[in-house]
Amino acid sequence: MTRSVPLRRPLAALLLACAVLVSATACGDSGDSGTATGTTASTGVSTGASASAPASASAASPSASTEKQRLAKTRFVANAGLAAGATYQWIVKPYRAGTFKKGADGRTFALVKAGLAGGFAYNRLKAAAENAKGDPLLSKAVAPLTAGIESLQGMATKLRNGEAGEGDIGAFESVIDSIKSAGKDAGAEVKDKVPSTSQLTG
Repeated sequence: MTRSVPLRRPLAALLLACAVLVSATACGDSGDSGTATGTTASTGVSTGASASAPASASAASPSASTEKQRLAKTRFVANAGLAAGATYQWIVKPYRAGTFKKGADGRTFALVKAGLAGGFAYNRLKAAAENAKGDPLLSKAVAPLTAGIESLQGMATKLRNGEAGEGDIGAFESVIDSIKSAGKDAGAEVKDKVPSTSQLTG
């Protein structure tokens, strides 16, 4: 009986040490698990790169949207300005001056140039309408004008053949004026920009 007492003490000490070791290991595993998942034990909120990424994306989004709208307006102004310049320089002015009339000096050259300008202006107006879609306010202002733009599709042929009359010229002027007005209302003022001959033929 006296010999069993010393044996119990080391055995009890050994069991106690094992229990402490197992408890420490379990606590360590729990901490590692929290770190691996990037979640704090108390709040359950994600930490690290996974939490900062959405914040960065949301912060960049407004500026990206603003830049997109600014670029849309810039392109709209450029295309609409070229369409207006071509229309007034090579269609409206010579028509008002009587250059399209039979027997007028330079009529043939003027009609060829007017035909090129008509096709060019139509394409630039379509591009401007497409550009306008990148800005909500501009898109709303230009959307009602798409039918008018489409009505100019065959105008280049009529101009080239000398078949365009007062109504045709007036239609071109009306569409250009409407585009200018829509742009101004949406903060994208359009100014006439006369294209070069190479631009007309390109």
